[in-house]
Amino acid sequence: MTRKQPAGTGRRLRWLVPLLLIVAWLVIGSGTGSYEGKLGSVATNDGAAYLPGSAESVKAAQLQSGFSDDKTYPAVVVYQRASGITAADRAAVQADAAAAAKLPQLVGRVSPVTASADGKALTFTVPIVDRSSPLQDAVKALRARVGSHPGLSGHVTGEGGLYADFGGAFSDIDGQLLLVAVGLVILVLLLVYRSPSLPFLVLIGVAFASSIAAAVVYALTDKGWITLTGQSEGVLSVLVVGATTDYSLLLISRYQEELRRHANKYDALAKAWRAVLWPVLASGSTVILAVLCLLVSDLNSNRSMGPVAALGIAASLLAGLTFMPAVLALMGRAAFWPFRPAYGSDERTEHGFWGRVAAFVGRRQRLVWVASGLLLVIAAAFTTQFRASGLALSDSFDRTTDSAVGQTVLSAHFPGGAGTPVFVIAEAAAAPEVVQTLHGIHGITSVAPYTGGSAGAAPKVVDGRVEVDAVLSSTPDGPAAISEVRQLRAAVHRLPGANAEVGGYTATNIDTRDSGTRDLKLVIPLVLLVILIVLVLLLRALVMPLLLVGTVVLSYAATMGVSALVFNHVFDFAGADPSVPLLGFVFLVAFGVDYNIFLMHRVREESLSLGTRHGTLVALRVTGGVITSAGVVLAATFAALSVVPMVSMAQQAFIVAFGVLLDTVLVRSLLVPALALELDRKIWWPSRTVFGPLGSGGRGPAQRTERPLVG
Repeated sequence: MTRKQPAGTGRRLRWLVPLLLIVAWLVIGSGTGSYEGKLGSVATNDGAAYLPGSAESVKAAQLQSGFSDDKTYPAVVVYQRASGITAADRAAVQADAAAAAKLPQLVGRVSPVTASADGKALTFTVPIVDRSSPLQDAVKALRARVGSHPGLSGHVTGEGGLYADFGGAFSDIDGQLLLVAVGLVILVLLLVYRSPSLPFLVLIGVAFASSIAAAVVYALTDKGWITLTGQSEGVLSVLVVGATTDYSLLLISRYQEELRRHANKYDALAKAWRAVLWPVLASGSTVILAVLCLLVSDLNSNRSMGPVAALGIAASLLAGLTFMPAVLALMGRAAFWPFRPAYGSDERTEHGFWGRVAAFVGRRQRLVWVASGLLLVIAAAFTTQFRASGLALSDSFDRTTDSAVGQTVLSAHFPGGAGTPVFVIAEAAAAPEVVQTLHGIHGITSVAPYTGGSAGAAPKVVDGRVEVDAVLSSTPDGPAAISEVRQLRAAVHRLPGANAEVGGYTATNIDTRDSGTRDLKLVIPLVLLVILIVLVLLLRALVMPLLLVGTVVLSYAATMGVSALVFNHVFDFAGADPSVPLLGFVFLVAFGVDYNIFLMHRVREESLSLGTRHGTLVALRVTGGVITSAGVVLAATFAALSVVPMVSMAQQAFIVAFGVLLDTVLVRSLLVPALALELDRKIWWPSRTVFGPLGSGGRGPAQRTERPLVG
């Protein structure tokens, strides 16, 4: 015989369990809070962190490492005086070169100072160790010195200068990024709920989720199991803020709804938590599976983004489903002060804004889906103008950098590839043929076998191979250089017995772009397949999942069309990296389906008693406000990525922010409900167990199965 639990014990557990959960989170937070500040110490912005893992340039770099003890990033120091270099200028530059030779980050020897043929420029090259922090320190020291000569402009460019600027773009932005994201969240929550306490309760949950995500990411990165780049670190920050806020909003909204139906705050919370549990888990799992599809990417930067983003979403789910319910259980109606939801009060949805939207969609369903669908198709037509063939590193910043200016000066007076040669690793027996072949390629100004630093010495042979260096006449990341290196590769690959591998800065850019294009063709279909399978299992139907995936893809295409117009004609960007549309697709489709899951679960719940038509309108009316608010929060947090001074991050910020707003305002609020009304019960085909055979009416209120599914 089971002994009944005393009533007093049950009442104590109702406040004791939430209290223990809050204490547990405080303990976890105190132990993991410092890891957010430590992420920068394990993050890397070295070029290798973004390279395709199986590319020819990577193989060439691995072979090249045998020719010297340390791999370097050559920093090209270039000076210019429009009226001509003076003797004093030569002396100053020689002194700068001597000072550069004493840098602790130096690997090898500083090259001799070289004058341009027109007598207006000087240059020398400093080989610097290829680690991010030492590289930035060395370039900073060089720039402080070379910029101190009156009338003689000095710049640091080449791979060293470019990668130092690239790494510097991500350094020290975490605090600024979080400040902007958190400020936007507070503003949106204050406008939506008009409660001074709710935004800060949500932000405490965000802080806990961020700390636990940072701790796990730090541990995995420190052990070498995953790679954390500056890009992934920035996305992790805004992703946790946006996702935790979204999941918390869904619970808060349903709790507010249930408080009007239940006098007891604990009963209301229990009903609300059960109602949001499965849709939140389903939506979070969908996003996790979508971002984990990036693991099949060939680019290290994309591949590392997958597990980092997945861990961020998992931490957000944990905080949204444990910490927020615990806080709401203890605070009850006081959390909504000064607008407390009284028991039995009007929900203010039937005659509010979303009530009017639902009524309009119900009256003009065909007009709504035709008009909204046509608008999306028109916007999607401009997708062909989106240029994602690659972006030169010098064009990757949304502001002028010293390395970009230096590259312009260098190309005006010297061969554009000076300091960043292309290298070929080939069999020693084929070295003469390789040298002869390189001399015959248009755009190559000089060719020389690597001798190990001794002038006039024989080529250095390592494991039967030699290195041959070639200097391009054009800027190393420009279209001319890309074309020339492609020709170079084709030529040396045809040499019998050479077994040639081509590497260097330009070759790396080519491989990165090619791998990005390959990833687009592989990852996008995989993401769609995974999401479709999840929706079919979740909704136990086939028509509705296909409808949801189709509308989200159309929304993504429309977003890319609008983005193409904005990037080309408003911001005047030079182009985009192939990873930009890929990551935009992953996040937009994942979160677009995310919001549709919230809506359609509620449609399913209401349809059990009201039928599909009335259930759809009720679901739109009661979820419209919270889902739109969640979309605005997510868009605002991703928009915060624009504080990073990188073109790719600004593009990601616009694509995700605009796309999420388009999806929540137009697709989820108008297009999907109108199509659901048009198809009526057919959207649940072939499901019969819940709604009965097609053509039958919905169950009456008395027959409704209590299966709460959505917030």
